[in-house]
Amino acid sequence: MLVFSCSLAVMAMQPAPKQENRSGGPFIKKGERILILAPHPDDESIACAGVIQDAVSNGAQVKIVYLTNGDHNQLSFIVYEKRIPFLKGEFIHMGEVRMNEAKKAMKLLGVGENNLTFLGYPDFGTFAILRSYWGSAHPYQSIMTHISHVPYKTNLSFNAPYIGDSILNDIENVLISYKPDKIFVSHPADVNVDHKSLYLFLQVALADLENQIPRPKLYPYLVHYLGWPSPRHYHPELILDPPQKLVSDINWMKLGLNSKQLEMKHRAILSYRSQTESSAFYLLAFARKNELFGDYAENKNTGQVQYTADNGYLVIRINKPKEAVKYISTFTYLFGYSYKTPFSGMPKIFMVSKHDKAFLFDGSRKVSAEEVKVNLSEETLTLSVPLKILGKPDFIFVSTKVYEVSSPIYFSGFRKITVRGGSDDGVKVDQDK
Repeated sequence: MLVFSCSLAVMAMQPAPKQENRSGGPFIKKGERILILAPHPDDESIACAGVIQDAVSNGAQVKIVYLTNGDHNQLSFIVYEKRIPFLKGEFIHMGEVRMNEAKKAMKLLGVGENNLTFLGYPDFGTFAILRSYWGSAHPYQSIMTHISHVPYKTNLSFNAPYIGDSILNDIENVLISYKPDKIFVSHPADVNVDHKSLYLFLQVALADLENQIPRPKLYPYLVHYLGWPSPRHYHPELILDPPQKLVSDINWMKLGLNSKQLEMKHRAILSYRSQTESSAFYLLAFARKNELFGDYAENKNTGQVQYTADNGYLVIRINKPKEAVKYISTFTYLFGYSYKTPFSGMPKIFMVSKHDKAFLFDGSRKVSAEEVKVNLSEETLTLSVPLKILGKPDFIFVSTKVYEVSSPIYFSGFRKITVRGGSDDGVKVDQDK
């Protein structure tokens, strides 16, 4: 463990709980600008309450931005208010409740309302917006509220349409005005759609602003992953280790909390009564000795799904069970980014493969898959996608799920693949953070 002069300690970069003491400097320094990006009100406390306290105590600036107001969680609302919400106004009320809970929680941790920004985009809808709603005359309509514009008058962009351009503009404006040194953001392997979309929107915004602001350091945090964390419930005596399936692919960093920070984190999580009355067993499982951050390892191709390139193709190689021949299927997202083309105009491909056939969709529009090569052998399934279908990108965000019949056998969170050497002749692909 790196023991710092500050109260928050940086623990081993590897996930093993063994700790070794060494000298070091503070992880967060005086005057640094810390940005916490939260998909929903409560994610900042679940994942970053220790970071927030450390930043405040060390004289750093702290800004927290919430992508949604969390107005889609109908079950928690039923438990909390003992009634079933049906009307639009009731869902907006739910979002206002969670905003107020966030203000109370952050006050406990030393962050005032003037440092909280609520964007108010649709809970459980931002990934659909990322995929299909850009510059559209018909913005996304929330499943629960049936609203297509930001409905909260106190939010940053009140009445902004539910389109990708609105979200991206808001995030870029925050980055330009605040110029953060460190950003804590939801993880690309998180299974919650709003969590993965916030990570992707941030990456696009940083690429857009590459020559306008200094590049901040990113610290993705994980909240939603099947069967994790374990055990559930409040266990302040335990270390928070990463899911076993994500140990080899991701460089993990553990930040230790002292007893006072842990107690304040516990109190901050409990401030979200609308959530803890139904899910305290889950939320309080994150109040442990440390907080956990990490991203996919740079230039490292490991695991059952690997990404390489050959003659203008992005090649996805999947190591599969030998017996899975006729019943193997994949679901892959491929979002390309080009410095020459606005992201709103780039293809956003969803690819489905079944046995030896592939089907491609750009949003809701079917795309010809004639040039996609599918090669199925005893040990591998290889999918080769022409880079021109992806808009001849400079880099690609790609995520793959692999199924045998209907049972998932592997999931790869979004990885950033940098394309070097052009997309027409020999192409080299490196994996970046």
